[in-house]
Amino acid sequence: MIRLTNIHKYFGKTHVLKGIDLTVGKGDVVAIIGPSGSGKTTLLRCINLLERPQDGEVTIGSLHVRCGAAKKSEMTLLRRKTAMVFQQYNLFRHKTSLENVMEGLVVVQKMPKEEARRRSLELLEKVGLSGKADAYPSALSGGQQQRVGIARALAINPEVILFDEPTSALDPELVGEVLAVMRDIAREGVTMIVVTHELNFAREVSSRVVFMDEGKIVEQGTPRDVFDHPQEERTKRFLSRLNPDWSFVI
Repeated sequence: MIRLTNIHKYFGKTHVLKGIDLTVGKGDVVAIIGPSGSGKTTLLRCINLLERPQDGEVTIGSLHVRCGAAKKSEMTLLRRKTAMVFQQYNLFRHKTSLENVMEGLVVVQKMPKEEARRRSLELLEKVGLSGKADAYPSALSGGQQQRVGIARALAINPEVILFDEPTSALDPELVGEVLAVMRDIAREGVTMIVVTHELNFAREVSSRVVFMDEGKIVEQGTPRDVFDHPQEERTKRFLSRLNPDWSFVI
């Protein structure tokens, strides 16, 4: 289970996250949606303290961290319980697909290289890239690079995978291949928190949708609750502007 309690994040004098409370159960797929600048990515990066909140608490499994007083050792333990898939892939350019997936297993988890190689090949096959194990990132499409990133995230068997708008940097024709892999992972019961603009994905795959605006959670619930029966006027305006089929009385 992941629990965020009273998370506050400032950049200088700008109050970006304003007392966020969020609980994610094991096996949940939580989609975080909202307008640009609402704090979605910052919230995601606060979960593993890539961005360190000034106040609040993060709990993942049995590990509980007070953000403002977190020790380096606690931050390291927290990050080892998570994996992150970034917008811009963040692959090592000088390493092959296989080596990128193996890296965390060998360097962080100290797994023997042959075992790490077997595990990594299995994961590349899982994301549809068994024929690209020896390819460098420069020889891969954006969608293929992102799938390598997903395989790398899965390799360390994290308690939660954090996806930061994983399709936003892709050409439209490549989005589907990445979302298909994410759907498969969700069906296997992997805990996922996904910041996304892909509302159809959020509607079809997530178990819960969180709508954010101006650094706060405005509304959350099942996809049906949020997309078909939103309670808050701000949610209704957001959905109506993105899709005219969502027409609500405001």
